[in-house]
Amino acid sequence: MLDTTKAFSGFSVNDVEAAKKFYGRTLGVRVSEEHGMLTLHLGSDVLVYPKGPAHVPATYTVLNFPVEDIDQAVDELAARGVRFERYDGIEQDERGVARGDGPPIAWFTDPSGNILSVLQP
Repeated sequence: MLDTTKAFSGFSVNDVEAAKKFYGRTLGVRVSEEHGMLTLHLGSDVLVYPKGPAHVPATYTVLNFPVEDIDQAVDELAARGVRFERYDGIEQDERGVARGDGPPIAWFTDPSGNILSVLQP
């Protein structure tokens, strides 16, 4: 029954305008707004909805952006003001890229504190 639907993912933010600026301008994602919610137009759409002061950032990565060159992506995002996270117990280089088990990955947050990443498959 549900296998033929066009399912999509979503997450909340505490400030739709800040999210729109961050995803649209800083990250360069095509964004549209309707009924007070954002849609991130990626390979499939992602819904970003307001939750206001009740918003609690996810404690896990809500959105991963695969990139061809992790170092170039991290440098470009850093030049746009993105700050990369550092986590205890995870070995990361000077840029914040973890290159241990799994693909090279670097984490950062949106203005609402949701965790995002760039990773090189």
